Amino acid sequence: MQQLLPITKELETVQVLKKLAQTHRALAELKGLVTSIPNENILIETLTLREAKESSAIENIISTMDEVYQGNLLDNQFSSPNTKEVHQYAAALKKGFALVKKNGLLTNNIILQIQETLEENNAGFRKLPGTKLLNDKTGAVIYTPPQEYETIINLMQNLEQYINNDEPDRSDPLIKMAVIHHQFESIHPFYDGNGRTGRIINILYLVQKGLLNLPILYLSNYIIKNKTAYYKLLQEVREKENWEDWVMYMLTGVEETATQSIILITGIKNLMQQYKVSIRTHLPKLYSQDLINNLFKYPYTKIEFIERDLQVSRKTAVRYLEQLQGLGVVKKRKVGRNNFYVNEELYKLLSLNAF
Repeated sequence: MQQLLPITKELETVQVLKKLAQTHRALAELKGLVTSIPNENILIETLTLREAKESSAIENIISTMDEVYQGNLLDNQFSSPNTKEVHQYAAALKKGFALVKKNGLLTNNIILQIQETLEENNAGFRKLPGTKLLNDKTGAVIYTPPQEYETIINLMQNLEQYINNDEPDRSDPLIKMAVIHHQFESIHPFYDGNGRTGRIINILYLVQKGLLNLPILYLSNYIIKNKTAYYKLLQEVREKENWEDWVMYMLTGVEETATQSIILITGIKNLMQQYKVSIRTHLPKLYSQDLINNLFKYPYTKIEFIERDLQVSRKTAVRYLEQLQGLGVVKKRKVGRNNFYVNEELYKLLSLNAF
């Protein structure tokens, strides 16, 4: 029987407290660095798609970086159904971020909207019994989540209160994030999309608690690299109440991911500065901050994106991109009927350490 929150076990052990201090330092550095990027949409667009690809890969929804950045949700242009699912994940994450920012809360209604965007259906919380979590290799039942609709509703209402009300449990927000993630995955409230929705909740909770201003700390790459331990520790909490190892796993993931994100965003910031200097020097009539933003929002940009973002004619957009190609800022690549202009240096940074 899934227990209600808060849990009674003491989670702030000596080991956990020591790791908490290190993790908060890394998060604070990341939060400070992000404020130095001139346009937040640059990070939201590029890093959200990177996370969407990796979070989907955990569920065996596999696509390449090229396919992801060539896809376009607005035009419904995708090279495969998997690529479309990745873009749906990115849309769900951005939708959740906008709602949490607006409301200051992370409610069940928002969680339902995230899952609906992710799966493109409104099935809502599970109403029919029969859901079981199986071992991928053997097919054996690993865990049976709550089956009754009323139980699921009760547990999700309890989780909503735990997320948004700190009075019953004044634990550090990072510890609470680990508890929230475990509880959500154990309730397994949806027919599909639980893992991806749970990982979005992690990010949004950190934003809600003010530990980040933007949803740009993504644990999926860490989970992929430590997937066996992830599922093992989830189960050990259920069977043995081994909370300390689970909390340590999540804190380590946040710290390592924050450190990697600092390296990545610093690289993006430095590259933006290089491009600014190069374009200002060699193509001063082309230079604008909007142009720089476009080149860094879309590793694969195209004529239509330049037209829209810079409010110029198609002819002008073509001329801009051809001149940028001559300067070596972008490289033209034909994919099917589309011409893309690839910011190859940015693409390399985004591909670094990616799954």
